[in-house]
Amino acid sequence: MDRRSFIESCTAGAACLSFPLGGIAGDAHPREYQRAVLVDEHGQPIKASKLTPLTNYVFHYPFVATPVFLIDLGKAVAPHVVSTKDRGAYQWPGGVGARKSIVAYSAICAHKLVYPTKDVSFISFRKTRAQKGVQDELIHCCAEHSQYDPARGAQVLSGPAPQPLATVLLAYDAKHDTLTAHGTLGNEVFDEFFRKYEAKLSLDVGPKAHERVTQATVTELSRFCRNSIQC
Repeated sequence: MDRRSFIESCTAGAACLSFPLGGIAGDAHPREYQRAVLVDEHGQPIKASKLTPLTNYVFHYPFVATPVFLIDLGKAVAPHVVSTKDRGAYQWPGGVGARKSIVAYSAICAHKLVYPTKDVSFISFRKTRAQKGVQDELIHCCAEHSQYDPARGAQVLSGPAPQPLATVLLAYDAKHDTLTAHGTLGNEVFDEFFRKYEAKLSLDVGPKAHERVTQATVTELSRFCRNSIQC
């Protein structure tokens, strides 16, 4: 990937421009997927300024079956150097939106690939500390208590997860106050996810599980999932 392509893929944060490309490790290069506008349940583009801070939203990207957490952290979050499982590093571009406070991450836990379904979710963003939490405002997976910091590129805080959650790159349109997903950054687990849950996804989603998303519907996790486990 040349420098121009890398810069264009980092529309979520201008700080990407200052990061030396030679420091990007392995498969932590930005990956461009199809662009998908984030919309509400009526198909209208969501307004970034209308997101409730510290609330767990979910949408699916880049595939129909792969969930993503969308969170307005309520404060500006600066770029951060994130470590990978192969001891490399990449520059996470920080938050987007008018206040640089909005982030998005793959909602598939990097340890055992736990993810939110309509029936149950063992992984979620927590506004306040869980019983086994190390701090407030973290992403916690109850499967084996992996914890990620959404304000620092979903870096692993504690637990057995070997790597951060993959970032979903968002472009912010200030004129229209809208968000568009356009790629990922970090170590993806999509191949492993589809292999592990092939039978379940075929029942839950059907043959469209692998299809690319061109419009992503955003829903509060509390409405998307019947039972969000708190541990």
